[in-house]
Amino acid sequence: MAFYDNPVIPGFSPDPSICRAGDDYYVATSSFEYVPGVPIWHSRDLVHWRLIGHALDRPSQLALPDTAPASTGVYAPTLRHHDGLFWLITTVVAGAGNILVTAENPAGPWSDPVPIAIPGIDPSLSWDEDGTCWCVFSDDGIRAVRIDPKSGELLGELVHLWSGTGLQYPEGPHLYRVGEWWYLLLSEGGTERGHALSLARTRALPGPFQPHPANPVLSHRSTNHPVQNTGHADLVQAHDGTWWMVLLGTRPRGDTPMYHGMGRETFLVPVRWQDGWPLPGPIELRSPAPQLTPHTWPQEPDRDDFDSPVLAPGWVELRRRDPDAVRLDERPGHLVLHARTDSLDTPGALFVGRRQRDADCRARTLADVVEGGRGGLAVRLDEAHHYEVEVGDGAVRAIARIGPLRHVITEHPVPNGPLTLRIDVTTTDVLPPTVTSRGTGPDDAPPPGLRTGGPDTLRLGYETAAGAFEILAELDGRYLTTEVAGGFTGRVFGMYATRCSAAFDWFELRSA
Repeated sequence: MAFYDNPVIPGFSPDPSICRAGDDYYVATSSFEYVPGVPIWHSRDLVHWRLIGHALDRPSQLALPDTAPASTGVYAPTLRHHDGLFWLITTVVAGAGNILVTAENPAGPWSDPVPIAIPGIDPSLSWDEDGTCWCVFSDDGIRAVRIDPKSGELLGELVHLWSGTGLQYPEGPHLYRVGEWWYLLLSEGGTERGHALSLARTRALPGPFQPHPANPVLSHRSTNHPVQNTGHADLVQAHDGTWWMVLLGTRPRGDTPMYHGMGRETFLVPVRWQDGWPLPGPIELRSPAPQLTPHTWPQEPDRDDFDSPVLAPGWVELRRRDPDAVRLDERPGHLVLHARTDSLDTPGALFVGRRQRDADCRARTLADVVEGGRGGLAVRLDEAHHYEVEVGDGAVRAIARIGPLRHVITEHPVPNGPLTLRIDVTTTDVLPPTVTSRGTGPDDAPPPGLRTGGPDTLRLGYETAAGAFEILAELDGRYLTTEVAGGFTGRVFGMYATRCSAAFDWFELRSA
């Protein structure tokens, strides 16, 4: 029997929505303040996924102001294939609101957005047998309205469908017509440890809806399961007739309350039908694979030498694409960044990164700043929570921003010229929750009484001419998790410039 490993899309990939077109499967996930918006993933066996593009990849589709707070931006898309087209509806918080785009090819190009004048978040589309399009969304419970998806016009009154079982934040709704029933799947309990999936059904819209007698049909709340925060799911019937579900979950580690740094990830679970209801699970880190023909894809390389005229699909920026500040044509074989702000603490900072996909990993880059410039390698959760190794003014320094505090931990003089910067993440050697420089003397021991047990340790430094790793700081990873920082995203590793310009010869992010 073949098996697959969960999550099937690791790293910051929340709110998955799935659709099938023939023998091909596509997933869209949330992107929040990162652009391009809404990653689109492709699979032929539900297990192996490759990133093929983004639905919102140009300014006419997505424009976020530099002042948009972290964890706003693009929320919870729904992806559907209907009548020969791919349809994607989503909410742009601190932006255009609810919008709808279409494409003949899910790899793009996607249309300019059509506004949908509904309140709330998490819109989803369903079509009745007569072609009527229903849009369901979260707004004081789950509501719905008939729409013309081509024009965005509302074709009736907003109606209330169901508010779940009484838990907080009923959201992420999806409607499915299967046989004689309409099924409504939603999440409730909040996207933290109380996250849960509940079901209801009706024979005709807009209801009334009959809830499943054993709701919630899936939740890992109050358990010691290694996968937590389970919810925000979407159903799909495979081309062999079996049913499956994608949903978000986290893999928290460390001491209580446990912490997840990579954000909410995309998991795959089987679905069985029982007494006329689709029931998901169980969720396991290793599970029997779908009986579909395995189809692996070439993975995006761990290393990018910046020899292409455009950035690979896995690269993201903050809030807007800036071709004047992010240049591949200025210095052959280099990514050149021109600073917009003097700190990563400031919204509008220039940062180009890739999502952390492995719990134990290593990020490296060869940085070369101009005279008077500053830039380097960072791991970011938001403006108030990031660690970086920065080079400039003849020195290399390790910096930590944790909440209201920003501290240069250690600074070493280095000669001018290219320098390999490095950040290692390890889950096997977790330090006490202290922010200290590297050392071996008695003064470097943590004060007594401090609790240990963060999810991982991050080591920041640079490589010497002989190839040795000179560690400038060892930092507790809990401060780069949403359990500490709040928000909805996960860690992103990348390069930045905070004064003048910095050039990067290559970048790699690989499992360690």
